[in-house]
Amino acid sequence: MLGILKGDIASNVSWQYIVMSYRFPQALTALLTGSVLSVCGLMLQAIFRNPLADASILGISSGAGLGVACVMMLFGGGLYIGGLSFGGFAAVFAAALSGALAVTFIMLFLSSVIRNNALLLVAGVMLGYVTSSVVMLLNFFASADGIRAYVQWGMGNFSGVSETMLPLYAAVSMICIVVSSLLVKPLNLMLIGSRYAENLGVNIKRLRTTILLLTGIMTALSTSFCGPIAFIGLAVPHLARLLLRTDDFRFIMPTTILIGALVALLCNFVCVLPSNGGILPLNAVTPFLGVPIILYVISRKSYSL
Repeated sequence: MLGILKGDIASNVSWQYIVMSYRFPQALTALLTGSVLSVCGLMLQAIFRNPLADASILGISSGAGLGVACVMMLFGGGLYIGGLSFGGFAAVFAAALSGALAVTFIMLFLSSVIRNNALLLVAGVMLGYVTSSVVMLLNFFASADGIRAYVQWGMGNFSGVSETMLPLYAAVSMICIVVSSLLVKPLNLMLIGSRYAENLGVNIKRLRTTILLLTGIMTALSTSFCGPIAFIGLAVPHLARLLLRTDDFRFIMPTTILIGALVALLCNFVCVLPSNGGILPLNAVTPFLGVPIILYVISRKSYSL
């Protein structure tokens, strides 16, 4: 393995192809996607001041999935995301981004009207049902190939980013993570209270818009290529808080990025274990990690964001 990564020409050619063209891009995609989804969850929980806020719970992932479904049905199932050219990548990403941002800004509007956090989560779930209904209608009129492609995509996997598209995927992911890290100071001030943060010069409206735009881009990026991956963005920020025993974003942000990458890599490892006889759906593995953490969080009466 090390010999292949070092470029040792004496290594087995078939193993070299498997590692460099499949396993390595898959592992790097898992690291990037885990970090991106975890940062999304962390910032959404902060902006909505709700420990259960997440792209999947709030319907943002469903919106991105609706955009991808529209493109897949348009191409009749002949669309293989991992083998797309730049133009194809742009089309899929634009469709996913449109759906994600539409749901995101609807949730932003609802958050200004609905003050109850539990009701806001219910509203997000309802939006998810609406987008799922539209997807069902698309499936009804789609070809068998289109339905098959969408179902396979919806199971979630980290092999959707090809070797040629990986640099672009990595660049966009890293830019979003770096920009998110620059918001640490205003996010810390938001912990004290919105009015206090405003008095210290934080533009709350601009901060919320920036965070929602970032989470929309990151959710669209990960969802369009890896499918609607659940629980990583929801559970990892809580895991970071439990480990550090602090809400300080100077420490929570980098820890969340690191844990998210490792958790996604671990889930990917479980999915591709040789004993499985194939690749398990990613969304069949992530709930075993996320559900216990979330149940622990909501069972703690003293828990606060």
